[in-house]
Amino acid sequence: MKYVLIIPDGAADEPQDSLGNRTPLQAAHTPAMDAVARMGVVGQADNVPLNMTPGSDVGTMSLFGYDPHRFHTGRAPLEAAAQGIEVGPDDWAVRCNLVTVADGLMKSFTAGQIPSELGKQLIGLMQAETCGDGHWKFHAGVSYRNLLLYRADGTPAPLSSETQTYPPHDITDQPIAGFLPQGPGSDVLNRLMERSTELFATSQPNCERTTHDELPATQVWLWGEGCRPALTPFAERFGVRAGVITAVDLLRGIGRLLGWEIIEVPGATGYLDTDYAAKARYAIDALDKLDFVVVHVEATDEASHEGDADAKVEALERIDEDIVAAVHAWLKQQGDYRLLISPDHPTLLRTKTHSHGYVPFAACGQGINTDGAQTYDEQTAGASAITFDAGCDLMPWMLHKTI
Repeated sequence: MKYVLIIPDGAADEPQDSLGNRTPLQAAHTPAMDAVARMGVVGQADNVPLNMTPGSDVGTMSLFGYDPHRFHTGRAPLEAAAQGIEVGPDDWAVRCNLVTVADGLMKSFTAGQIPSELGKQLIGLMQAETCGDGHWKFHAGVSYRNLLLYRADGTPAPLSSETQTYPPHDITDQPIAGFLPQGPGSDVLNRLMERSTELFATSQPNCERTTHDELPATQVWLWGEGCRPALTPFAERFGVRAGVITAVDLLRGIGRLLGWEIIEVPGATGYLDTDYAAKARYAIDALDKLDFVVVHVEATDEASHEGDADAKVEALERIDEDIVAAVHAWLKQQGDYRLLISPDHPTLLRTKTHSHGYVPFAACGQGINTDGAQTYDEQTAGASAITFDAGCDLMPWMLHKTI
């Protein structure tokens, strides 16, 4: 038995005037996803509890079958795991974005998709700033995505569960003043953020980006803090060998903590220009030795963060043609299978942010009897009798139960 989960990140949305009062899923030409709906069922699941911040850390953890109320401790420790950075039992990890703030507004939570090499140089400036304090350690990642670690070494961390920070992608084009860190340890975080504005202004390669109509990184943005989670291995819970394809550190980190194989795909960028077809090829190859493969695509989420409805539709059509159609064709030829398509959370074009709310899923394969659905979209899912109020219940159904 083979299992595949395809995640069009943040695909769920609202009807758009620019799309004829249709959602991107309704407007996109997605014959392969609709075929999954016709062969099986369409339902809806709520992956992010209302008392938790909507994001892929909570949404994917729930989608993978893990109750975020029980297992979620923060986003940054998951990304640390992706980079192979060990987080000790008393350590804390903090997500460190390189961002562009202008006139007090969050202009870009990615600093214009800043190149990794320049990002590494800027993170080096921050590390030099904190080298006198052995507890704090910056780690350069990919592009704008970096980490800050607090190494306890027997000293209580200044951060706690009461510390409050805000994802920069949720405040695009908004004043940052009302979204600075608050609570325990916020004085340290705010001081580092303020100091970064001075340091980054001294970087000539960073400042020269403006001469090429590119955005410079004006500062770091610290958020997503958390301590090390304790996740029960996926194979122990569900009895299947799994792997994940993604260009996003967060999902790599969850995968490592679950004991999954991390399947690297050349050309997978985590952006709109990702190599969709390559993800499908590598997924099919991985299924020769694995029972279950997750294919995650960030492009739909990025399009929403940019408020670009046409780009979101295009990304959905690429996922449909290059991934869903190819993987499903292979699954049908090889024997028994189950295929699930589901976003982790809604990401609304209107607000350019992640949102609470149900997401539509489509599933087909052995033991899943058709419910008469014809299309895969939010409207069809909302009319379905199949609802998982706790999204973490969908994965056990996918792997073990029938309808």
